[in-house]
Formats: sequence, structure tokens, C-alpha cells
Amino acid sequence: MAAPPAAYKDRHFLAVIGDEDSVTGLLLAGIGHVTPPPDAQKNFLVVDAKTETATIEQAFDRYTHDRKDIAILLINQHIAERIRHRVDTYTDAFPAVLEIPSKEHPYDPEKDSVLRRVRRLFGE
Repeated sequence: MAAPPAAYKDRHFLAVIGDEDSVTGLLLAGIGHVTPPPDAQKNFLVVDAKTETATIEQAFDRYTHDRKDIAILLINQHIAERIRHRVDTYTDAFPAVLEIPSKEHPYDPEKDSVLRRVRRLFGE
């Protein structure tokens, strides 16, 4: 059953967890947003080799559970692999979690959680 419109009417923003190139490109496209003080939360996280997995998990939880203004979460597929258990167990409709490729890591449809769910739905 679909959620009532009140459940998603305030979801206006995209969020992104990605490498520097992906986040920079999306910020240049205009997705950047910072909530008003005192907490001033950003809707993006730049991940590099030194970023701890716990930091990525915290950002994922913040964007998917805590923030009610996020409609879509974009995450680089190679970063989603680091928190695959969280991405695969996330089943809410909003925000939608979409895995995207990066310049250095090609997209692999076999790893995409959304495509795997669709395949299971169609019995493949």
C-alpha cells in the first residue's frame, strides 16, 4: 500500500554520498543545501580512502532516517559496497536510494541493490 501524500510532501532535496568528483559535479549542478543553524547539516558527504566506514554509515542513517527533507539519496556504487549490509536492508520508499557510477569505478549492475530487487520480483 502506498504511503499517504503527507508522508513525503516535505521531501524536497537530493543527498549524495560520493567521491570528490561525483559530489563536486552534483554540487555544481545545484543540489547543495545546508540546514539553518544551529545544527547546519549538509546534504552531501565526500568520501575518500581515509574516510571511516562508520562515518559513511552515520551519513547513510542521517539521510535515510533522521532527515525528513531528503527525497533521493545518491551513493557511488563502490562506496555502497563498503556499507552493503545497510543498503541491502534499507526498504523504505522515501528517500529512494540509487547507486551511481563514478569516474574511477565502473557501474556493475550485478551489485545494484535496486536491480537485484527488481530481478527477484520478476523471478529471475
